[in-house]
Amino acid sequence: MSLRIHRPPPWGLRHRRLVRWCRRVLFLTGTVAMGYVGLTLLEARLYQASAKHTLEAQIQTLKKTGPSQVRPPLNPGDVLGRIDIPRLGMSFAVLQGTGSRTLRLGAGHIEGTPLPGEPGNSGIAGHRDTFFRELRNIREHDEIQLQTATGVTHYEVDWVKVVQPEDVGVLAPSTDSALTLVSCYPFYFVGPAPERFIVHARRN
Repeated sequence: MSLRIHRPPPWGLRHRRLVRWCRRVLFLTGTVAMGYVGLTLLEARLYQASAKHTLEAQIQTLKKTGPSQVRPPLNPGDVLGRIDIPRLGMSFAVLQGTGSRTLRLGAGHIEGTPLPGEPGNSGIAGHRDTFFRELRNIREHDEIQLQTATGVTHYEVDWVKVVQPEDVGVLAPSTDSALTLVSCYPFYFVGPAPERFIVHARRN
């Protein structure tokens, strides 16, 4: 009767197995990540189309009923309007609030600032890697159009700058009708960006 001695596989074989296992894990992780990004972008695109129809319905309702003296309460994610920046080919819905889901679906109105289209300095935030990506190419004197249920307001960019996150002075109240767009900066920074990219525009 012979006895078999089980020797551990040589290091080269174990190394190859480990490499194959790591490749499978990385492939699976990458597939899941790409699927998540794809679903997120698809959800945002579908919501943008829905928001366009919602805004059009608001416009038609206002034409029929006239302006109301009492504004209904706003909820996070409510459609407030649409911003277009013609030179950059940008067009996106403006929603109420800046929660994580809201900013996945569109740009968000910063609470505590006037509503879009109202007198004062209205703040709008957006993600640098989705709806606000093209802001990196914006220039002074570019036109920004803001469509709400009450009409279209035209703005002209008067300055662009980068500030620290704690510099909230860019959202200070104003007697003029102004629009301030806020995004993270640098645009291609990996991880939480350390600065903020600010676009300020005044009503024409």
